[in-house]
Amino acid sequence: MRASLIQIAVNPDETVETRRARVARLVREERGAADLVVLPELWTTGAFAYEEFAVEAEPLKGPTYEAMSAAARDAEVWLHAGSIVEAEGGALYNTSLVFSPDGELAASYRKIHRFGFDKGEAVMMAAGADLVTVDLPRLTAGLATCYDLRFPELFRGLVDAGAELFVVPAGWPARRRGHWTLLARARAVENQSYVLACGTAGTHAGVEQAGHSIVVDPWGEVLAEAGPQEETLRVTLDPAKVTATREQFPALKDRVL
Repeated sequence: MRASLIQIAVNPDETVETRRARVARLVREERGAADLVVLPELWTTGAFAYEEFAVEAEPLKGPTYEAMSAAARDAEVWLHAGSIVEAEGGALYNTSLVFSPDGELAASYRKIHRFGFDKGEAVMMAAGADLVTVDLPRLTAGLATCYDLRFPELFRGLVDAGAELFVVPAGWPARRRGHWTLLARARAVENQSYVLACGTAGTHAGVEQAGHSIVVDPWGEVLAEAGPQEETLRVTLDPAKVTATREQFPALKDRVL
């Protein structure tokens, strides 16, 4: 499986409409180069641009949905379109969208762990409640978003649901970049699964982003890592490595709790 992680820079001088069109173009450029394309968290607004959440909120099948559905179809790729600020029933959610190569919505995931410690996202957005997996060609993906990476029980639940690969879009701050790399590798090692963690570049509402999107294999080895700027990270995954790792070192079978 060929995967491309597009590490989007969120420039405050670029309108959401312009960025949406630019990102759709970047997705289309992966036609023939990738089977799976991954975008970061809240790349339309910026993960720390709290004052923009309500302004830029959209229904699930809003303008970002339409643009990304078309891009996935044109590129003939599975597309994890990062996440949007979803407005539904008077509440806001941090919602990830996954499209199949025919442009159909294959899965959506509302972020369960909201960041902010009683401010920001933690109070502005409602929490999701459901674990979500999606069957990709030869691998089952478990969905998580940014701050979720700090909660290993979520990933254990996804493994129990059949996940062999975790896709984690994020807007992770530069000042905690060490945690980003450490936690991505930890989730891979303890669950013997691939981790595809796609972050943003640039600065969101004054918060410098870590960038450094990373792909980790089931043994915890880093297969590829981006730098701090906008770029596309490309890597080839071997689906058989998940099964081989779990058979050769069957730690998951020794779980007690």
